[in-house]
Formats: sequence, structure tokens, C-alpha cells
Amino acid sequence: MNEPVCFIDTESDGKLRVQQSALQILQQIQQPVVVVAVVGLYRTGKSYLMNCLAGKQKGFALGSTVESKTKGIWMWCLPHPTKSETTLVLLDTEGLGDIDKGDQRHDTNIFCLAVLLSSTLIYNSQGMINSKAVEELQKCFTFPFPTTPENMSCLEGLDSADIKFLKATDNLCKFVFHDNNIKRLKDGYTVTGKVLGHLAKMYVDTISSGAVPCVENAAIAMAKIENEAAVKEGLEVYQSEMEKLKNSFPLELKDLTSKHQHVKSMATQTFMKRSFRDTDGKNLKSLEEKISKLFDGYQCQNKQASKRRSEDLLSSLSAPMMEKLNQGFYARPGGYDLFCKDLEDVKKKFNSQANKEFMAEKVLEEFLKQKSVDSKAILQADMQLTEKEKKIKEEKERAALLKQEIIFKEEKQRQLEQKFEAERQSNEERMRQMKKMEEEMRLQRKEAEQAMDRKLREQAALLEHSFKEKTDRMRQEMDDFRRQSAAAELFRANQMAMMENRRIMEEMYAMRMQEMTLTPENKGRGTRKKKK
Repeated sequence: MNEPVCFIDTESDGKLRVQQSALQILQQIQQPVVVVAVVGLYRTGKSYLMNCLAGKQKGFALGSTVESKTKGIWMWCLPHPTKSETTLVLLDTEGLGDIDKGDQRHDTNIFCLAVLLSSTLIYNSQGMINSKAVEELQKCFTFPFPTTPENMSCLEGLDSADIKFLKATDNLCKFVFHDNNIKRLKDGYTVTGKVLGHLAKMYVDTISSGAVPCVENAAIAMAKIENEAAVKEGLEVYQSEMEKLKNSFPLELKDLTSKHQHVKSMATQTFMKRSFRDTDGKNLKSLEEKISKLFDGYQCQNKQASKRRSEDLLSSLSAPMMEKLNQGFYARPGGYDLFCKDLEDVKKKFNSQANKEFMAEKVLEEFLKQKSVDSKAILQADMQLTEKEKKIKEEKERAALLKQEIIFKEEKQRQLEQKFEAERQSNEERMRQMKKMEEEMRLQRKEAEQAMDRKLREQAALLEHSFKEKTDRMRQEMDDFRRQSAAAELFRANQMAMMENRRIMEEMYAMRMQEMTLTPENKGRGTRKKKK
């Protein structure tokens, strides 16, 4: 994509909707996706961050006023800069907390969609992420939450596996380009662009209906949609290849069966690439049943083609004999032997030229049965033969017909054995595909378990690191408190000492004044004044 497009916006009635043009873009993306969504208060630079991730100066709209510029959710799909065969999907969301909008539910819905659709959720904040920011997040949604000590702020009260808050644009780009994981569902199923579009449609429809979106319910609905589509795609692959093969009909049954097995394997692989949560093999079985019905039809068409070619060949080879028969050439003494000789020549030529036609014996058997009527009539009209010779000829003819019938039955038995062998191979292939599917599901579950284990270890390490930080911080606070307490005690002691010194000085001054009042000189002066 050269530029972002609107992914999810609001209809006139206030309900969210997914833009069809955006879905069409996602439908074309069969690669795994890394989905990065940004949320936060309006006018905090979210679009700028997304442009940085896209490596572009322009792209997502940037506003120059306090008015929120981005409306709804906008999408930009780009090749992932460090992961081959992977698409980076950037989602820029409408700013939260716009008082002019005055719709807390709308903010909650946008935030909820960002969480559900993303493999990494970025909460953009101006300044530190404080308790107020966490409270605002909790109002919108509750979800698990891990952190890393190097470049992330630990949010108290939130546990998580997928959402991280970074302090710098460089850290954000480094994380997305090198450390970020591909979007997966709960059981480890890899999300492609096509699947992401389906998820967005289901989540938006659920929210618009007033219900609460659920990842598990979305996965169940996704499984139904994807498995039905997988069966359809598998059938299309099978039909496409078999229709090309029709131009080569008729084929020997073993060749047709071999081609059927090869094309069926292609169809099964196509199904397995798209199927999702077909744990009981129900949809794979449905595909096989549909393919089996189609193969019966192709077998019938191949059979009819072989029959037509055999009939055309036999008609061409028997044309001279039929012309003699119509002209009455064999209605004379010795005519029966001439007819039998011509008929045998036709059989030899047909068997040599139609040896690869699996319907040849059946067509020849029907032809000989038809000609047996003419043969009997010629035999009865041949006056050269005695009655005994006629009976011997009839016995030979019956024996020849019986022999041909035996040959046809043997050919039919051979075809049945080939069909049985084809079914056996088909069952073996089915078991192989089922084992392969089970192994892939096991690996997916193992990968999901390993990812969860890594996240749990990371969370434990982060909790330990956070606990250590808290312990160190508390120890520092206690040391600071002790120092402050000691300083306060010293200050109080100094104050008390100063007060005590002042009191002593005041007392000494009072005593000094009193002494001065009671000296002899002062006493004499006082007496003389009284005598006067």
C-alpha cells in the first residue's frame, strides 16, 4: 500500500463498520501479519509514531490543532522490514477522551478493537504513565500485561502477555522490527491478512449488535468460515486439474487413478493450508467425499469415451464384413465358414488396435452377441454342411462367445482390483495427510505453549525485577527516612540546646541585675535619701 486507508469508521447511526475496500486489500494478503495498533488520548502524536514505523514522513494524517485528526481506525499494510514473507499492518486509532465527542462507549469500542486485532498494542502518552492513565485503561478494557525493565513502565494492577509501553520512538521501532511476534490466535494458529479481515468483520458486527466480543467465539466462527472456504478451494483445485485431463480421455484406469491420487493430494494440501481447527477431520472428510463423487463422474466420462472409441474402431474394422452381409455374400454353400473367417479377422485386428481401451472387451462381447444372430442364420442356410457339422459349428460359436464373456469378466475383475488398490492408496494417503495435520497441530500447540512459557518466564523475571526495584526503592526510602529523622533529631537537639542556653543566660542576667541592686553603695544612697 502506498498510503493508509480507512479500515473501520462510524455509520450515520453511530455504529461501527468495516470498510469493504480495506477488506479487499486484506483478502489479498496470504502472508502472516504483525499487527501494531496505537491508542491514547487525542492529539498526543499517535499518527506520528505510526509514520515512523512505516519509515515515512507522510502517511497517517497529522493534525495541527487540538482537534482530533484521525477518525475510527486507519490501516497501512507494508512489507515487514526484518521478517521475510511477513506483512506489517499498522493501525492508527481515533484519539481517546475527546470532550467534543462526548461518547465514552465509542472510545471503549475503538480501544477494544485495537486490543483484539493487534499483536502489539502501543499506548501513547505524553509524559510518564501514571495511576490516572492506568485507571483510564481499566475503564476501557481489562487485559493481561507484561513489561520489560529496560524501556518500559510497569503498570500496577494489570497483568499481560502482548501489550507494552515504550518511552522512546527508537525503542518502539526496535521492538516492532526485531522483537515483535506474528499475530496468532489462542491455539497458535497464524493469522494472515485474509484472516485478520474476517476477524475485524466479526468483532465489529458483534460490537454493533450490542454483544461483547469474544476471542474464542470469533475463533469458532472463523473455523467455520475458513474450513468451508478451504473445502471449496480444495475442490476447485481438483476440478481444475481433472478438467484439463478430460482432453486426454479415454485413459487406462490405472493411469486415471494415478492422476486422481496426485490431484487429490494437491487438493488436500490446499485444504490444509487454509483449514483452521479441523481437529476431528470433519471438513477433510467432507472434501474427500466430494472429491470421490467427482471422481466417479470422471470415471464414468472416461468409460464412455473408451466405449465410444472402441465402438468407432470396431465399426470401422467390421464395415467390409457388414457390407458383404447386407449384399447376401454369405448366403451360399460354404458361406458360414467365410463369415466366421471374416469375423475372426475383425476380432484379431480389433484386439491388436484396441488393447489399451479398457472398454474394448465389453464392446467386443456385445458386438459378437449381435453377430451371433446373423451367424446362426447363415449357418442354417449353408446347404454344404450336414446337420452334424452345423451342430459342431454352433457349439464352437457358443464356446467362442463363452470365452469372450470370460475374458470380459476377467477384465472387469482386473479393473475392480485396480479400483480396490486405488482405494487402498487413497486411504493410505488420507492417513498420511491426517498424520501430517495432527503433527502440524501438535507443532502449533507446542509453539503456542513455548510462547506462553516464554511469556510466563518473562513475566516472572519482570515481577522479580519489579520486586527488586520496589525493595531497593523501599530500602532507599527507609535510608532517606533515617537520615531525615537523624537530621530532624539533631535539629531538635540543637534547638533545645539553644533554648537551654538562652534560658541560662536570661537567668544569669536576672541574677546579675539583682546583685547590682543590692550592693552597699546603693544601700547607703538609699538611707541618705530617707533621712532628708
